[in-house]
Amino acid sequence: MTASFIISVVLAEDHSVVRQGLCSLLKADGGFSILGEAKNGREAVALARDLKPDVVLLDVAMPELNGLEAARQIFEFSPRARILILSAHGDDEYVRRAVDAGVAGFLEKQTSAEILTKALREVAAGRSYFSPRIARRMRDAAAQPRDRDGLHRAEGDRLTRREAEVLQLVAEGFANKQIAVALGISMKTVEKHRQHLMDKLNIHDTAGLTRHAIATGVIYSSVQRTTADQA
Repeated sequence: MTASFIISVVLAEDHSVVRQGLCSLLKADGGFSILGEAKNGREAVALARDLKPDVVLLDVAMPELNGLEAARQIFEFSPRARILILSAHGDDEYVRRAVDAGVAGFLEKQTSAEILTKALREVAAGRSYFSPRIARRMRDAAAQPRDRDGLHRAEGDRLTRREAEVLQLVAEGFANKQIAVALGISMKTVEKHRQHLMDKLNIHDTAGLTRHAIATGVIYSSVQRTTADQA
């Protein structure tokens, strides 16, 4: 395989053992070059900006910034970025949110090495690729009748990029001061974003925000993460 066919990849996965395994798999294939490895979504965004890989391979559940929010931020500075999601969960809601964000593909972590490398090549070539099981569900959903307006229901509580970042950090237990430092904003601005979150979601305490973050896949609960690790 000549150098011109080598696909450059930035890999984001917070579990070091899984990340090392994926790197070894791709290096053994001979058709991929790992430009950078990230252990959270914020690092993934920075590496994608600086290294400009052919494909960004993102886990969904990562600390500080989850994979879907990381994808949205990458698209802000690189609208043509090719992003492939790798997740322990392939629920329809996760897939829908990923597609809405603009990703080119979605794989479950239980997928085979052959499908992973095929997906990376398809995405790098400008095509989309979804796990066979997910693709079947997407086709079935497309055949279903839509609502009476012929449209998907709009999300009236859609959060801004900054609100989504604050939500994840609040749910992960960060205090306002820590959030301010992490995001490079003032305490007053953090408080304003928290209030906007509560108003939009009609949730008025930290516990409620945390439950919402878990329910919508922004973060995993400890039980969900343990289950994912065992999968």
